[in-house]
Amino acid sequence: MSGPDGVAEDRFGEWAQCSILVVDDEPGMVSFLQRALAARGTAVDTAGSVEQAMPRVAGHRHDVVLLDIALPGRSGVQWLHELREQGYAGEVILMTAYADLDTAIDALRAGASDFLLKPFSLAQVLNAIQRCLERSRLLRENFVLRRQVSALSPGLEGLVGESEAMRQAAELIQRVAPLPTTVLLLGESGTGKELAARAVHRLSPRARGPFVPVNCAAIAPELIESELFGHVKGAYTGAAHAREGLFYYARGGTLFLDEIAEMPLALQGRLLRVLEERRIRPVGGEQEVEVDVRVVAATNRDLGAEVAAGRFRADLYHRIRVAECTLPPLRERTEDIPRLLAHFVAQLSQQLGLPPIELSPAALHRLQAYDWPGNVRELKNLVERSLIMGYLVLDGSGHGAATAGEPAPAASTDSLDLVEKQHCLRVLEAAGGNKSEAARRLGISRKTLERKCLAWGVA
Repeated sequence: MSGPDGVAEDRFGEWAQCSILVVDDEPGMVSFLQRALAARGTAVDTAGSVEQAMPRVAGHRHDVVLLDIALPGRSGVQWLHELREQGYAGEVILMTAYADLDTAIDALRAGASDFLLKPFSLAQVLNAIQRCLERSRLLRENFVLRRQVSALSPGLEGLVGESEAMRQAAELIQRVAPLPTTVLLLGESGTGKELAARAVHRLSPRARGPFVPVNCAAIAPELIESELFGHVKGAYTGAAHAREGLFYYARGGTLFLDEIAEMPLALQGRLLRVLEERRIRPVGGEQEVEVDVRVVAATNRDLGAEVAAGRFRADLYHRIRVAECTLPPLRERTEDIPRLLAHFVAQLSQQLGLPPIELSPAALHRLQAYDWPGNVRELKNLVERSLIMGYLVLDGSGHGAATAGEPAPAASTDSLDLVEKQHCLRVLEAAGGNKSEAARRLGISRKTLERKCLAWGVA
């Protein structure tokens, strides 16, 4: 979609947040670009040669570089080759008044994002920059989405419950979400700390930016610094290319540091500095980069005890607990279990393509009497297992035995082949007999499903 001047509409507000470096030895061209970009709220830096531009690139991150090819001293194409060899991954648009096929090919080989032939119109240069910003945004979003494929279902992003404890937690989240304050979420494993973090993000002014979750306990201590802050080429053995960190991918959004108590002490000091100064330095690099990121942290440990034991920095603890929210364990809000059960049955039956199961009052009473050491996550897993089996699974793990109001779990003695057959046929029935759709829901190919149906004597 274009605006009245033929320039691509800035739907995401990148212009007011981005920084552009113009490298050109023609004062008229530099003035033209500087005025046009500044009018859109963009921060503009300028240089008249590669030699002038080099310290600017080393000392500041630019979203786009507008680089003339014919410059005094080193040419723009030559410098771009060198930048790419050094691991520079930014967007670079080459400009020239003397274009031929060889020049265009050389520009592409050097890694140019776009190519502009002088003289060009305002719309041409702005659209080229817009494409670069859009490509950069899509790359960031793609990176984030790959990290959270398991959390794509929008139904899981809401906290469910009407108990007093959950109402208090929800009220606190609504109060702190619009603020830039760092939030600390406390609670046992499975209580929904990531869901709460997503709610903070979704209710904040950063909702249109990325939400980047990272489990500090799941990353090797020697790699977590590079994962968070990025690294330059050659920073350590195996670092063949420069790589941005998660703080970069979360810019304009929220970085969720789950299990923050597992973060190494040495890295805790660096995180404290980032929170206070809003600047990061990639591993092995000399350039500090400003970051616009809100941090939400979570832990299932007693951070006060961790501080007393010398395993967590006291200054970082006080820095992140400005807004502290505790999520109650499920055993302390058993009145929410019926609502949670209904939520998960409706959600998972649709995802799995299976019919809902019925819940008797006796079974519900047993579930409310259970202490749920795995909290809401354990309840969700129970519902998924029950949908697959076709009845509420009340096994000997503490959920209680099957009651008169529930089908007896005779299927537990059936063979795995029979359980598979029953599940596949339920999904096929839920898909209205459409084998392609049923195969998609089952995560298998249509040919595999047809082969199984043939073996079962199902047309």
